[in-house]
Amino acid sequence: MDFIFTSHSPDDTVKLGITLGRILNSGCVVGLIGELGSGKTCLVKGIAHGINRTAENEVTSPTFTILQEYDGRVPFYHFDAYRLSGVEDLETVGFEDYISGEGIAVIEWADRIKEALPAECLFVYLEVTDKNNRLLAFKAHGKMFKEILVKMKNDLNLKTDREAVRE
Repeated sequence: MDFIFTSHSPDDTVKLGITLGRILNSGCVVGLIGELGSGKTCLVKGIAHGINRTAENEVTSPTFTILQEYDGRVPFYHFDAYRLSGVEDLETVGFEDYISGEGIAVIEWADRIKEALPAECLFVYLEVTDKNNRLLAFKAHGKMFKEILVKMKNDLNLKTDREAVRE
C-alpha cells in the first residue's frame, strides 16, 4: 500500500475525503473496496464536498440506481457496483463514457468490476477495525495517482506512510 490511515469516526473519514476531493483532477477514477459499514459512502461524501462543495446530505449511495451524478466545477460520478452481477451490467449506464470523460468517477464495491477500471486509477481499501475505527489503505496505479497521494500526504502533514488521521 502507498499509505494507510486510521479514521476514528465518520467525521474523520469525511474530512479525509474532502482532502482527497480537493486534489483529484478531471479524468480521475477512484475505486473503493470494503465491506458493508466500512465507510465507503462517508468517504464519498467528503470527496464530493472537496470537488464541488456538495453538501453531505445530498450524497447518498446509489445502490439501486447504480449511478448518481453531481454537477459542479467538475462533473462528479458516484457509482455503486454492489448489485451488479458483472461488468456487462455497466453497459446499461454507459460506464465507459463516464470513466473516460472530463469528470471524476468514484466507484463503491470496485472489486466487483475491477476488470472494467482503467489501468491507472486509485484504490482505497476500507476495513472495520472496531465500532468507531476504520483503516483506509490507499494504492495508486500510475504516475498521476502517485503524485496525488504525495500531495494528499503533504496536505495532511503526515510524517510517515502509516499515521492516524487527526482532528
